[in-house]
Amino acid sequence: MASSETAAAVQRDSEEHATLRRVAVSSFLGNFIEWFDYASYSYFATVIALVLMPPGDPTVALLETFGVFALSFLMRPVGAFFWGHMGDKKGRKWALATSILMMSAATFVIGLLPTFEAVGILAPILLLCLRMVQSFSASGEYAGAATFLAEYAPSNHRGLYCSLVPASTATGLLIGSALATFMFMTWGHDSSFVTEWGWRIPFLLAGPLGLITHYIRTRVSDSPVYQEMQEKLEAKGESDDKPIKLLLTKHLRPLLVSFGACMLNAVGFYAVLTYLPNYLQDTVGYDAGSSSLITTICLVAYIAFIFLSGRISDKVGRKKMLIIACVGFIIFTVPAFYLLNSQNFAIILIVELVMCLLLTINDGTLSSYLSETFPTEVRYSGFALSFNFANAIFGGSASFISIALIEATGNAIAPAWYMVAISVVAFIAMCMTHDNSKKKLTEIQ
Repeated sequence: MASSETAAAVQRDSEEHATLRRVAVSSFLGNFIEWFDYASYSYFATVIALVLMPPGDPTVALLETFGVFALSFLMRPVGAFFWGHMGDKKGRKWALATSILMMSAATFVIGLLPTFEAVGILAPILLLCLRMVQSFSASGEYAGAATFLAEYAPSNHRGLYCSLVPASTATGLLIGSALATFMFMTWGHDSSFVTEWGWRIPFLLAGPLGLITHYIRTRVSDSPVYQEMQEKLEAKGESDDKPIKLLLTKHLRPLLVSFGACMLNAVGFYAVLTYLPNYLQDTVGYDAGSSSLITTICLVAYIAFIFLSGRISDKVGRKKMLIIACVGFIIFTVPAFYLLNSQNFAIILIVELVMCLLLTINDGTLSSYLSETFPTEVRYSGFALSFNFANAIFGGSASFISIALIEATGNAIAPAWYMVAISVVAFIAMCMTHDNSKKKLTEIQ
């Protein structure tokens, strides 16, 4: 009898671990696709400007390219409301399985777009429309993947498991950076291969990857935490049919504080990992190949740092980690931008590595922090709204604002002061928050 109970327990543990692996893999792949696309868009921005934007001044074309990138983020809040509502009402599994199909399909079609030379102004219009579909569908991806992982993960390892989501983000950027570096160093920025087909490859890859991720997500059950909530509601004869209303009426304060905390992540992530390569090339005049190589090295280090950050946050708590990141950016950002103008490979590499370390202290902690801030009935909604509103307002516009600030002021260091200001706001928000890292998710009210 005892041996059969032991065997049953072993089998149960094995099934739970297998389920957790599937959740982890699908969360990784879904977020990877999203950020591989964003990386490709940023790193191939000069090529996209040449191919899809009206001919003329290269700076104007680049601004238009990043303008499309920024405008598409207007769909983030819309998507956050939709996917947050559906993720809390119909389940995390349904929202994630549906959103990945929309996101990967839109990304795939971008790889098939005709050039400006072929269809004129229709080319950038189609690009904008597809980017908006991407942003709408992707707005539930990061929040949903982190929420799903958090609700499956062991309580004492929640930070480590949730750090898988930003790690997949960095991996997407890494592969995008490596691919761009390889193409630019092999054929050059304006070669016929890169301008005709090379830039399209990363977008076309989203098609098969999206189908694989969708299949995996349909093979797992909704999280035990979510199912437990649903069972309790059914026992009471109630339903969670208005999660957004509940969030805005009963959990507005943590929502606003979380928005403030997400501001640094939004600006810091895009500034450090997607804007700086363009800053080095277009503003500093640094070699494009060396700039891409530095970005690739930093992304490898970022992935290692991110897991370490998540693990440490399990020990010391999320609030301390997020405050450390804020203080670090306030102190180091302006000196970092001055050092980037040195044109010295070693100095630039060290500066970007330090920036990446500060960013991972934030990134490796934020996803678990947001998952622990809201109760189960509004967790997806709270995460999605705070994260996506911050990214819509501050993240997608980071590159555009940085370029515009330099153009308006004539000061190459202007983006650094913008980042310092955002860090101060995030610091104030984090001082107002509570740390729930030691609690079970079912205990959070």
